[in-house]
Amino acid sequence: MRRFAATKMRVALAAAAFLLAALWTGGLATVASADAAGAVERDPRARSEQAFRRIASVLRDPRCMNCHTVTDFPRQGDDRHRHIMNVLRGSDNHGVPGQRCSTCHQGVNQVNGVPGAPKWGLAPLSMGWEGLDDHQLADAIKDPSRNGHRTLAQIQEHMAHDVLVSWAWNPGAGRRAPAISQAELGRLVQEWIDTGALSPDTK
Repeated sequence: MRRFAATKMRVALAAAAFLLAALWTGGLATVASADAAGAVERDPRARSEQAFRRIASVLRDPRCMNCHTVTDFPRQGDDRHRHIMNVLRGSDNHGVPGQRCSTCHQGVNQVNGVPGAPKWGLAPLSMGWEGLDDHQLADAIKDPSRNGHRTLAQIQEHMAHDVLVSWAWNPGAGRRAPAISQAELGRLVQEWIDTGALSPDTK
């Protein structure tokens, strides 16, 4: 009986020791995680790169990328397929004669499912983002020759308030909006600018 009691005691002590070790390890992991987060918060470069990576997740969303193509045609849908009816870009990015974007796309979403917003059309080829990594995408956003001749402040205003950009968060039935809100996107762009507007390292 004593031997059984002693065995139970040893098992209980071992279990307690295991639990304490697990709690200690978990605590260390929490501290390490907090330290890492704090290091990012204190390092402007890390904050700038982190902010842009979140910005890039919105810019690569189909709601944005379907119109920021490097092709002679727009794309559609979450799978980014070629626009039906063989729609083409045209010389002014708003379609070709007889097949203008405004023929179908009005200033608001239509009840028949056709999306719409003011200034509907493709971004110029110089503002095409397909195939760019985070570093290249940030460089393109900052380059006036590739961003519509905008300053960084104008880029922030464009992403935070432009009516055509805003459509991405009101895309109509059957289309999902980007995971990050437009207000948060505007905040992230401002944080990216305030911390140096750095292009993330791709290494």
